Amino acid sequence: MPGSRPASPGGTRTLTDTYRRFGESDAAKASPLSAHVALALSASPSALRVLDTAPARRRGPRLILAALHDLALAGRAPALAAAYRARDAEAAAAAAVDTLLRCADAVVATAARRRTPADMSGRHTVLRPLVAEAAHRLDARAIALIDLECAAGFNLDVHRAVVAYDNGQTLGDPSSPVRRTASVVGDRPLPERALPEVVARLGLDAHPVDVTDATEARWLRAGRWPDRPEEIAALEAEIALAAADPPLLLAGDVLDTLPEAFARVPADALPVVTTTWALSRLRPQRRLRFLDHLRDAAHARLVAWVSAEGVGVAPTVPTLGDRPASGHSILGLALFDGPDTRTTAVGRCWSQGRILSWPAGGVD
Repeated sequence: MPGSRPASPGGTRTLTDTYRRFGESDAAKASPLSAHVALALSASPSALRVLDTAPARRRGPRLILAALHDLALAGRAPALAAAYRARDAEAAAAAAVDTLLRCADAVVATAARRRTPADMSGRHTVLRPLVAEAAHRLDARAIALIDLECAAGFNLDVHRAVVAYDNGQTLGDPSSPVRRTASVVGDRPLPERALPEVVARLGLDAHPVDVTDATEARWLRAGRWPDRPEEIAALEAEIALAAADPPLLLAGDVLDTLPEAFARVPADALPVVTTTWALSRLRPQRRLRFLDHLRDAAHARLVAWVSAEGVGVAPTVPTLGDRPASGHSILGLALFDGPDTRTTAVGRCWSQGRILSWPAGGVD
């Protein structure tokens, strides 16, 4: 068990507060199981001493709970796995503390080398109408998808998913195993454009996730709340779909690899670049550099960019008069034709695509 160095001054007190706050607020409604686990860790001096041996930025509750969940999924923490399956909060709390103490080295090592699994699933709700609209406006018969900050590349399966909206509209293949739902605000329907053939799919990420690797796929599962079976099932469907026909994932700085992605797009296909809450992870000057890459690529071909980003985050995308940090996102569509650029805000969304509005004027 790690512990060759002493706990940092005040470290366990800070961890106590962090895990208690997480259990009492962050996870309380989303995952009662995880809330109980976090509170149990916050109340265990032995557990806190183990956590204090992890790197300073690798002690957060989401990452540590994911590492514990990963052990349960791997069969190395059967009591914790059983408690999660039974949704027994008290048993899960006790088993989590026991697992951390028994497998301290494994938990700390996982936390040291891993990032908290990104939730990149479910974004087809905004991408399906946006990508189809971009292809329609540029009269594309074939498209290539390029997704920034792609993680496992789930966005690149937008053409193979089905989305059902609560206004009665359904977009995509009804037989798809990946089914997502969303609500539509207002009385204006979403555009029901057909998607042309997708001839290339490229994902860009500093650390892309290969879902054909069982260990990597398991880590994605470990990041889900253990008492949200419907979300885990939806993730399983996305993993299976991506693994059956994996996209090309380019590892490295997303801006450095973007020109290579454009070079891999067939000459007769329209490159459609997608960003869903990705630009907020870039500094403002790098967002402008991203835009320069799109303009450079448009010297030789038509280029489209569709985005779902916070108000004011996507450069040149209108804000519809909304204020930054207003709690919702703008759905943007930018079309590049040589030196000419047409950028419009076609709608709004909330809760990362669970609620959409496509206001009048959003469709040509």
